[in-house]
Amino acid sequence: MSILIVDDERDIRELIGDILRDEGFTVRLAANADDCMAAINAEQPALMILDIWLKDSRMDGIDILKTVKRDNPDVPVVIISGHGNIEIAVAAIKQGAYDFIEKPFNIDQLMVVVSRAMETSRLRRENSELRRRDVTSSEMLGSSAAFRLLKTQLEKVTKSNGRVMLTGPAGSGKEMAARYIHAHSNRAGAAFVTVSSAAIEPERMEEVLFGRETPERGVEPGLLEQAHGGIVYFDEVADMPLGTQSKILRVLVEQQFTRAGGQDKVRVDLRVISSTTRDLRNEIQAGRFRQELYDRLNVVPIVVPALEDRREDIPELTRHFIDLFHRSQGLPLRDLSSDAEAMLQTMRWPGNVRQLRNVIERVLILGEGSGPIEARELPGQDSGHGEDGRLVIGGQLATLPLREARELFEKEYLLTQINRFGGNISRTAAFVGMERSALHRKLKSLGVVTGAKGRSEDDEGEE
Repeated sequence: MSILIVDDERDIRELIGDILRDEGFTVRLAANADDCMAAINAEQPALMILDIWLKDSRMDGIDILKTVKRDNPDVPVVIISGHGNIEIAVAAIKQGAYDFIEKPFNIDQLMVVVSRAMETSRLRRENSELRRRDVTSSEMLGSSAAFRLLKTQLEKVTKSNGRVMLTGPAGSGKEMAARYIHAHSNRAGAAFVTVSSAAIEPERMEEVLFGRETPERGVEPGLLEQAHGGIVYFDEVADMPLGTQSKILRVLVEQQFTRAGGQDKVRVDLRVISSTTRDLRNEIQAGRFRQELYDRLNVVPIVVPALEDRREDIPELTRHFIDLFHRSQGLPLRDLSSDAEAMLQTMRWPGNVRQLRNVIERVLILGEGSGPIEARELPGQDSGHGEDGRLVIGGQLATLPLREARELFEKEYLLTQINRFGGNISRTAAFVGMERSALHRKLKSLGVVTGAKGRSEDDEGEE
């Protein structure tokens, strides 16, 4: 992308152009408003350097600035003028200019401002691209009973404006659930703004949320203003400072706020989704969270299940991640062997879907060849075997007589398989190689009681 230089003085615009070309930038020149707007319409520049006074032009620099910030808000504009004073600088910055340089300018000063503005432009483009990717990646995958319940609940709230509180362990996919609501709501075309309560310094929280106004830089919108018309997602809302909680509560009630350093009321139209890994009722009792804010946010509570509660979905999620890393990073497009699939479904997943994603990425990076992923490639799966492939028995199992050890092994093995298949006895029986009735008898003899949690229709029909 190029830098567009707009100045009615030929010598000035060509001088700036030569300086920037020497630094490796692509440059376009315009002498008046018509040339400027034609250049912008042909290709959006990465940066504009704009003279505030333009002779024989239908618009001056301030008018062009207003037009550009209205139609191309992501383009940083640096104002230059030979008649500069603080009033002009403040007026330009209030209209959205990135910075102001007075003629005659120092070349080093110009390059510092240009470099910073170009970095701002790059970050804005990357942020926009990430937002587009986030919208397209809001698809949710799974077929387990726990996942189907979650998706049914999410679909019920997509068309409303009700506030949603997502609870569940870290890494279970709460933000993905929030983005699913956004992508399927009537606000899908508007912004989805994430507020990471834990990542923002407490003393800066209000400035980040509400924005600020200063004489030097004018209005700097906060995250709530950026989310106007769309959805604001409070990630781990329990980490929000108590002082900020009371102000957020007022925003939810009044749908307006005042920027830091400002006087005017800013009205916003927002839908709020929040999430937490903690029990907010305990946080309320401990005095760390406001009851009134909890009541406002917890209009529709939805639980996002842990990965261990939806083990049936692990093969589908794994293949999705393999395909994702192949497309995004060029990693090998490998299949999944049956032993690796079984191992993944029986492993512990304290980090949930995020941990599964990380494991698959690691396996694809470190793996050799393009054949199916084998169980031995999974992290921590060699610890139970000796060098000759024999099973290494340790812990409680090694201290028991054969009969008790066999019963303990059978009990844990069958429970693992039942959990793997979401409580479906028919599928468990087929995998372990037993008749369904025989499996029921075995479970009864071992004192294993299977609840209705994962019982499928075909199981119920056979009872």
